[in-house]
Amino acid sequence: MTRYRPCERPTLHFIGVTTGKSSIMKVFPAWARHLGLEDAQISGIDFPPHAEPAAYREAVEYIRDDPNSLGALVTTHKIDLFNACRDLFDEIDPFATLMKETSCISKRGGKLICHAKDPISSGLSIDGFLGPDYWKKTGGEVFSIGAGGSTIALTWHLMRKERGVNVPARIVVSNRSQPRLDEIRRVHAEIESDVPVDYVLAPAPAGNDAVLPDLKPGSLVINATGLGKDVPGSPLTDAAVFPERAVVWDLNYRGDLVFLDQARGQEKARDLTIVDGWTYFIHGWTQVIAEVFDIPIAPTAENIDALTRIAVQAAKE
Repeated sequence: MTRYRPCERPTLHFIGVTTGKSSIMKVFPAWARHLGLEDAQISGIDFPPHAEPAAYREAVEYIRDDPNSLGALVTTHKIDLFNACRDLFDEIDPFATLMKETSCISKRGGKLICHAKDPISSGLSIDGFLGPDYWKKTGGEVFSIGAGGSTIALTWHLMRKERGVNVPARIVVSNRSQPRLDEIRRVHAEIESDVPVDYVLAPAPAGNDAVLPDLKPGSLVINATGLGKDVPGSPLTDAAVFPERAVVWDLNYRGDLVFLDQARGQEKARDLTIVDGWTYFIHGWTQVIAEVFDIPIAPTAENIDALTRIAVQAAKE
């Protein structure tokens, strides 16, 4: 017997791990009113990390076959869902083809479409908080902890040759298991880039600690693991020392956020800039909402500021 029932209203599904705890459950209704989507609703679908392929397929088939299920945003399961459901999609966009991940599902003209939106949303976020010509000015490097879909997307954005000299001096990607490192190495090999990339197998947080001393001042250090949100903890130990003048970015905006607490403990001594995942949340969701409901949401400063104000207020209620 299926766990899914037909939706009575136009519905955006949210496929994650602990969707009920996400601020989007409060934010989406407020955004929907602002965007003229008064009848729309959001519905969470939770799976444990690395669920069985059959579970992903059942969810995607449900979205495909239910008339009022207009699409979905996918977190945590982007790569696993793509691998399990690739044959179910009628179209796969170029980013999703390259990265072998699904972050957005939409339906258009009777077709089920797979998208990877993270290259766009992560790029808007990074360029927003770093400002223009950051890498050219600082010569900094990038250390992204976790080799999943988010790191694939953000490294693609940062390492492309089209950026000219405004690229990191080096990128380091670590992961607890080798297969994810092999996959991101495959993706990077298909990107035209001169940026050197190191791949570090770090089964325990101490392995990530060991990368930090070799990073240049002004480097960007990213928690892209889900630790602190999906499961407790940090990918670093409390003994970790961040590079001087580093920008420390946690892709999470909710949860224990231990990684950010570790950075805050060194904020003054190491002259750190600390960024949580709130802006990433805004860009990520608005990109998917625009695609699923087929409406324009331009990522202009004016639009994003308005949607951020609405989101902050809704999240407090």
